[in-house]
Amino acid sequence: MRILFNALAVIVFLCAVFPVYWMLNLSFTPGDQIIRRDQSLIPREPTFVNYVTAWTRPAAPGQTDFPNALRTSLIVVAIVVVCALLFAFLASIALARFRFVGRRTFIVGILVVQMIPGEGMMFTVYNLIDDLHLMNTLLGLSLVHIAAVIPFTIWTLRGFVAGVPAELEEAAQIDGCSKQGAFWRVTFPLLAPGLVATGIFAFMQSWNEFTMALLLMKDQNLTLPTWLNSFQSATEATNYGAVLAGSTLICIPVVIFFLIVQGRMTGGLVAGAVKG
Repeated sequence: MRILFNALAVIVFLCAVFPVYWMLNLSFTPGDQIIRRDQSLIPREPTFVNYVTAWTRPAAPGQTDFPNALRTSLIVVAIVVVCALLFAFLASIALARFRFVGRRTFIVGILVVQMIPGEGMMFTVYNLIDDLHLMNTLLGLSLVHIAAVIPFTIWTLRGFVAGVPAELEEAAQIDGCSKQGAFWRVTFPLLAPGLVATGIFAFMQSWNEFTMALLLMKDQNLTLPTWLNSFQSATEATNYGAVLAGSTLICIPVVIFFLIVQGRMTGGLVAGAVKG
């Protein structure tokens, strides 16, 4: 039975990974060889022309190219991750550690807001951002993304904070720590996995968000998903090789981000351990 489950897991893994590999494979394939029936698992004539085209050619006349779209996405993502973690961290501590009037209503409100699809608020968000004169600005898009990810990050971090026994802080205070010192030396290290997990969610949500970016941004301020959309529809004859190369380039920062944070997530699991 164990062998059967292991085999099933391998099959699921291959089904999930193969589309990514196929995108990478075709991104190195010359454009005139992509649409054919006898494809190879390894490019017969590998080429970097698709990557050069994706990197240098504007999405459309008057619109941005890949480096500028990458810069825009990185700035927006950095703002979203930092602000979302800061606000969600403070809110989760208040919800998990303190009892106040309206606490339960606030928690239920977070769930209700999370259930509302973003597309259902498109026109409201558009009018609000337009009234604030933040159309086609990084700040305007960042505010929309922050508002979208904060409910989930608060809910997730609240679970991590509630999972850390308050007795650990009390024990540290008995040993001579102040209340603030006990929190930062004992509780905060134990919350590191939760901060990393919610940071990953905020990163992915903002990095992949398409609808609001398409609605609010244009010309030189396109993010990577909207750049790719304009890039693949800029001409009548779609350059599939360049589109696949652009899709691969978009994935690279995500891979780098995961390589950076995975060690911190594992280390955070034991960083707050106390001596027995």
